Amino acid sequence: MLSSHNRYPYTPITAANPRCWPNGARLAVYFVMGVEEYNFGPGLTENLMSGMAYPDYANTSWRDYGNRVGALRLQQRFAEHEVPLSVLLNTAVYDHAPGLVEQLSAAGCELIGHGLSNSDSLAGRAREDERQYLASVSQRIQQATGKAPLGWSSPWLSQTENTVDLLAETGYGYVLDLGMDDRPVWLNSSHGRFLHIPYALELNDSSTIIGRQASASDFRQMITDQFDELLNAASDQPLVMSVVIHSFISGQPFRLRQLTQALQHICAQREQIWLTTPDQIYHSVQADPGLAV
Repeated sequence: MLSSHNRYPYTPITAANPRCWPNGARLAVYFVMGVEEYNFGPGLTENLMSGMAYPDYANTSWRDYGNRVGALRLQQRFAEHEVPLSVLLNTAVYDHAPGLVEQLSAAGCELIGHGLSNSDSLAGRAREDERQYLASVSQRIQQATGKAPLGWSSPWLSQTENTVDLLAETGYGYVLDLGMDDRPVWLNSSHGRFLHIPYALELNDSSTIIGRQASASDFRQMITDQFDELLNAASDQPLVMSVVIHSFISGQPFRLRQLTQALQHICAQREQIWLTTPDQIYHSVQADPGLAV
């Protein structure tokens, strides 16, 4: 036998499930927006143009566009279509873009822990260091809002062998990092089972538009095709569709226009689906654990 992580067992998608999401919907759809901050120096970065010499003002300014412009335009566009929007939050944004997170929170966006900075990684961290890191993100959001974040998504989707155990230990309720299923999946942890909610590794503007150089119209078509296919597949079981966007990528005006067309396509089927947020999916699964596998 090959070695295994043993975090979740195999459960085939052909296992029918008569359960439904709220309002009798079989397909839950959520959008999350990365609102991120990067170190102007050492650490990981998301770059539009590779190979730039330090000091790299060009890529830095492209990322800054997200917090100055893109995040707010995206939030407004989702509000216009009455589609909820959650935020993957680097807590350094509180310091570097004063007032931005407060505006997003006041607009009703769920805040999901996403590290201190996206120049960080969990990879290689000692257990206690990682525990303190996860706890510090939760504490910063709780200090600012009065409410600890329920969800976590790792910067760069990085984990250690301890991450799931430590998320449960530090008070998180679910994780968005993995792409093994179209259904919520119970993960094994040292503190009991822990919920993973489907997270788009490909329906993600970073991995697709920046990583694979797909166009804005390509990404729009991917969203609509994914939606149409999953709506059909959800006829005999409750499924989840996620779309991951970033303020400095999909917040660019020419991409925002294409994303808006995808939103309009999905909203045309509003009566058949549940437009929601990860925390609401979490609460539904807690009320009916059989919604997860």
